[in-house]
Amino acid sequence: MAHLQFKHPRVVTLAVASLAILTVGLAGCSSSKSAASSYAIKNNKAVLSTAQIKKNLDTKIITTRQDSQKSLTATYKAAAENSKYTLTSPYVKVNPYKTSPLTALVTFKSSTAEKISYTVVGKTDKTSITNTVKGGYTTTHQVPVVGLYAAYTNTVKITATTKAGKTTTKTLKMKTGALPTYIKDATITTKNVNKSKMEIGKNKLTIMNRTTKEPFAIDADGAVRWYSTDYSQHTIEQWTGGHIMMLSKTDVNSDVYNDLIETDYLGRVYKEYSFASNTSSSDSASVSKAAAKANTETTVIHHDLVELPNHNFLATVSDGSKYKEDTMIEVSHKTGKIVKVIDMKKLLPASMYKKFAKGADGKIDWLHQNAVDYDKNDKSIVISSRNQDMIMKLDYKTNHIKWIYSGKKKSTWPKAYRKYLLKADKGTVVTGGQHGLYLLNNGGSNSANSENFLLYDNNISVTNGNKSTSGKYSQAVEYHVNQKNMTIKSTWSYGKSLGKTNFTYVIGYAEREANGNTLIDFGYKNNGTESNVIEVTKSGKQVFNVTMKSAAAKAYAYRAYRVPFYSSSYQFDATR
Repeated sequence: MAHLQFKHPRVVTLAVASLAILTVGLAGCSSSKSAASSYAIKNNKAVLSTAQIKKNLDTKIITTRQDSQKSLTATYKAAAENSKYTLTSPYVKVNPYKTSPLTALVTFKSSTAEKISYTVVGKTDKTSITNTVKGGYTTTHQVPVVGLYAAYTNTVKITATTKAGKTTTKTLKMKTGALPTYIKDATITTKNVNKSKMEIGKNKLTIMNRTTKEPFAIDADGAVRWYSTDYSQHTIEQWTGGHIMMLSKTDVNSDVYNDLIETDYLGRVYKEYSFASNTSSSDSASVSKAAAKANTETTVIHHDLVELPNHNFLATVSDGSKYKEDTMIEVSHKTGKIVKVIDMKKLLPASMYKKFAKGADGKIDWLHQNAVDYDKNDKSIVISSRNQDMIMKLDYKTNHIKWIYSGKKKSTWPKAYRKYLLKADKGTVVTGGQHGLYLLNNGGSNSANSENFLLYDNNISVTNGNKSTSGKYSQAVEYHVNQKNMTIKSTWSYGKSLGKTNFTYVIGYAEREANGNTLIDFGYKNNGTESNVIEVTKSGKQVFNVTMKSAAAKAYAYRAYRVPFYSSSYQFDATR
């Protein structure tokens, strides 16, 4: 899941020659596709070459953060190898990497092989966090503890179990400091909480993935149980090995988010990707020129990030031209170099971007791609374009269009595109300014000709949305696509009954949980003065409703994720 997910009339001005070449390119032959790309570059100086885009972004792997953490890791390695630390008297370090204050590392040795688990005791029912340490039965134990309360003396129970089933438990007390200003001032309130119906398991929390400032996670009571002092923007994604990918800054005083880090909940950094700052832009599509000028923060990966099967990552970026947020890059996890570029200007009609008005920041935000997900079933990607009110699917190897869905009338599309347009069943929701599209049952039993996906429909008609309902409500919507028949229908939704109170013209996310519930982030409620995250059952009954108010400027919840803290695949090991 990407798991990651914000106006103008257009004039159809495609030249006959351009349309002819584009038609051949869409038909499928790679040489024709190259000709179409060459034509676009030759006849539109704003469309950059792949080489120029790579140069503009200048991605690379750096080791700045790992280098700064070497002495800390060496200390924990020495503790792990020191026989004086036992379960009776273990080594304990709260906030081991100085960026994750509600975590701890517990290290000790045992004379017999033991399996270790721990529980951070919750203040109320169903708020305890329990994890089993990966690695099975060993004599050296490194226990990464997550889920502490802030400004509190936490009770943490460490349980050691031998192969014979004998258990020994040690109770530890861990004291933590107060929350930082930008989290403490973001007032959290909850209602309609039914913990027995929520998807929380033994260790799940709700990450408030903010548009800026420190990200944090809350339990079913709304209590903060994790946060990072590293500022992040837009991007926090679950990754291989129980790690997370987070877009951050080189330091909190920097204006540019161009430092992508692979880290864990303890704050240890495993890999760091640097991007040139000259392609960054502000997300100013919905603000005044004065507000855009006052907001100096910019970002390189503007909305979403997804891990590919080869463990490279695919990111939504800007290419460094006068257009923004219309390009994707695949970056090698081994070298940090760009190995593939998808410029949407080379795939969609020129009429969509040539006559699109400039935004408050002087850039042309004609597409505003805010989501991407990789379909393991047929090796394709699905994307969401806010400013075209459009969803589309591309074959990832060839970049050929597989289908397109939008409210744009078929007759207004150039003929070359019409065969890719999905036909909507009666009553199917036409999205407007949607966010956070991702596939359900990805890699499961679905065939390559049929898929289901969920998204957050802001329901604001930017260019092609439903003008009759635009602005009246926002909602989570589930769709079913039959690629063989080229049809689409909406099969479930929630949000319409909440009306204009929960309408959000930008920001938002919807996530399907393992128990069938849906977690919905109405992230820009009341013009961004609050974010409202609601978990509902399939029948539409609320089982969790949390509101965040008084957040710092732009610090609303861009997305909300319900995730385990941590996954069973995660293992901390300071000895390697």
